[in-house]
Amino acid sequence: MRFLGFLACTLFAGSVFSQNTIKIGVITDRVGVSKPYSEPATEGVVFGADEINRKGGVLGRKIELLIEDDQSRPDISAALARKLIDQDVVFILSVSLSPATQQQQTVTMEAKVPQMTPMNSADYLTTQLQNPYFWQTGPLGSVQGATLLAHARSKNLKRVALITDNSDLGQAIGKAFKGALEKANIQIVADEVVARGATTAMPQMQKIRAANPEAMFLAGVLTAENVLIFRAYKELGVKFPIHSSYNLSVPIYETVAKGLIDGITFVDAYDPDKPEVKAFVAAYRKAMGKDPQNLHGYGYDGIHLIADAIRRAGSTDKEKIREAMQKTDYAGVMGKKGMKYTFPEGKRAGFDPDGMVVRVYEKDKQGRVVYVGQK
Repeated sequence: MRFLGFLACTLFAGSVFSQNTIKIGVITDRVGVSKPYSEPATEGVVFGADEINRKGGVLGRKIELLIEDDQSRPDISAALARKLIDQDVVFILSVSLSPATQQQQTVTMEAKVPQMTPMNSADYLTTQLQNPYFWQTGPLGSVQGATLLAHARSKNLKRVALITDNSDLGQAIGKAFKGALEKANIQIVADEVVARGATTAMPQMQKIRAANPEAMFLAGVLTAENVLIFRAYKELGVKFPIHSSYNLSVPIYETVAKGLIDGITFVDAYDPDKPEVKAFVAAYRKAMGKDPQNLHGYGYDGIHLIADAIRRAGSTDKEKIREAMQKTDYAGVMGKKGMKYTFPEGKRAGFDPDGMVVRVYEKDKQGRVVYVGQK
């Protein structure tokens, strides 16, 4: 309730000073499959915008957020991108599902409106469309895979299993994991898929158990299906460790998978001991009366990256913002200690490939960092 009041005040304030604001469009998901990610990330965007406005805004103007819900549906998402452009936004921030973000690009590229996603991980977002107005600062699936692979190498793993779901993103991350494992000459002795809507993952886990891997890599992104995998793992009494994609960094697992996740390692972009994280947590706690989750940090960094680009551009001219964004050199909340977001020449993915960490669940809570980077 406190956040809803905070959001209402922010939006009301936006309506009051709308004639002199810098309008930023936000496309989120409040009811669809990406809600567990999108909701906290959007809260981080709102908190970050309010923080910027309390400090005087950008170029002497307040930020006004125009927030739309696409339900993670690509067709709706594209229509909302057009709507926001018609409302004169200078930038669109996407915290929805990767396929929805991809569809938005067809609109932003044609309209030449800057767009960014601070959390999507699909590698194809910056490769399938050569959109110079789009940037991705979430850690790529290939980066997640490489980070987990480095952790696996430190454990001398030779034979592993891979499991995912049949969602587009789950398949994309699974493909990235598979490529990284094969490149490292780590044998994949079982490769299983749990379909969306399944009621059990027991058949897949029985096949994996029979293959006798040294560890299992989890690339799935569907919460309910991942819980089925954890339940089958526990019921079969298998002992090989589980290494997961950053989907397991979603704090909802602390509740829905309680008693099933202790000891599972997962790749994350959030180090609780990082100075920027400590400052962010303290500020958020003071304003909101509760601690933020790691996912809040993606949205918080996203709005600050946009504000930084506009400030350096010295203008709300979209071409000048595009040029400034490409020259970003910014230290935010996410990433390992000392990491900065940058976009190498000709590239639009800005998360440092060596910037992720591996954490472990301890007593149903996201715990300490046990590995850093890809080396």
